[in-house]
Amino acid sequence: MAIQGNTKMVSIVDDDDLMRSALQGLLKAVGLQALAFASAEEFLTSGQQHATACLIADIRMPGISGLELQAKLNAEHCRIPTIFITAHGDAKMRMQALRAGAVEFLAKPFDDVALIESVRAALES
Repeated sequence: MAIQGNTKMVSIVDDDDLMRSALQGLLKAVGLQALAFASAEEFLTSGQQHATACLIADIRMPGISGLELQAKLNAEHCRIPTIFITAHGDAKMRMQALRAGAVEFLAKPFDDVALIESVRAALES
């Protein structure tokens, strides 16, 4: 899927099918282009990290976690503005993510408007 014009790609990485589908639908409804991946491994092997302008990632996933994905991307000097979403976050995890460069850390269930505002801010940075 090619990025057309100056449309910026948002990538979603979440092991929950319904969450991925809902997020992709929400982003498309507000005019944002989005790709969804079932795992961090799938995202990394897709090669889309270089075309991704904003990443929405779950923290807890089988295999590579969201925080591990962020660390891998940082190690590869592929700094993508990342918004973490989680049902299992705590203050320590939130601080770890933000210190590593995350732009937002949202607890599930989160407000759709807050997510869209965070994505738009990340795309403008």
